[in-house]
Amino acid sequence: MSSAVIFVFLDGVGMGPADDSNPFWLAPMPTLRALLGGPLVRGREVDRPGLLLRAIDARLGVEGLPQSATGQTALFTGVNAAKAIGRHLAAYPDGSLKAILDEHNILKRALERGHRATFANAYTPHYFRLVEKGKRRHSATTLSVLAAGLPFRSLADLERGQAVYWDITNRYLVEHLGLPLPIVEPELAGRRLARLARRYDLVLFESFLPDLIGHRQNLEEALEVLDILDRFFAGLLEEKEPSATLVVSSDHGNLEDLSTKVHTANPVPLLVVGPGARAFRRARAITDVAEGIMQTLET
Repeated sequence: MSSAVIFVFLDGVGMGPADDSNPFWLAPMPTLRALLGGPLVRGREVDRPGLLLRAIDARLGVEGLPQSATGQTALFTGVNAAKAIGRHLAAYPDGSLKAILDEHNILKRALERGHRATFANAYTPHYFRLVEKGKRRHSATTLSVLAAGLPFRSLADLERGQAVYWDITNRYLVEHLGLPLPIVEPELAGRRLARLARRYDLVLFESFLPDLIGHRQNLEEALEVLDILDRFFAGLLEEKEPSATLVVSSDHGNLEDLSTKVHTANPVPLLVVGPGARAFRRARAITDVAEGIMQTLET
């Protein structure tokens, strides 16, 4: 039987220096600090049975600052997407990146090898109406789900506790879209995500909250986001089965340096908790994450 993998993709999280420009240095984050022996900053590495943390490269040998479309494509496929198109591409994948995602994304690969895979994020009907009208484009994650032929989780799934929204707490749905949904405590959202791994071999969850807040350069908001993330991981780790492996990584840096509005050239974290950690010991770049996940699924 395969080992379950919970892959948490956090958009815009790098490993920056231990200084006051870095919210990860300032935030208490008791769950992650206890797990890692200190803050999530550049220079901190852990490599022991069942736990691995290292900084991995997001630049991939291409000039310029890493961006979302190419970074996410590389993360989800193992293909050096920036090199393939000759540049870092922001926001949404173009036709060339879509072709890479269609062929190589981990959700599709997992299904082709007989594993059960799912995307944990809930989507609103409003999102798909915007796409139909040409006012919204699919991200690398949504394109991966479509290429794999998987269904999207709905607001009904969210209410049943069988999905998680990208902001973890549902606050965006309530405060910006006016939907009559309960605010979810981050710990509960983490526990709900962990429970999905009892029914699936690969569970993918995406949050672009760190990138959104990183662009605002607001320390108070950044510290609030890191509190949400830390509590989310507290619930997830508490509920995670010992046989399941949690993988956390990012596409580029941003939130770790509030001195700039743009992305950073910092490496990004690769955090692995669980028996699959050994499959990632040779990972040095975001292109190595997908293969580590596939190796873990096969053990």
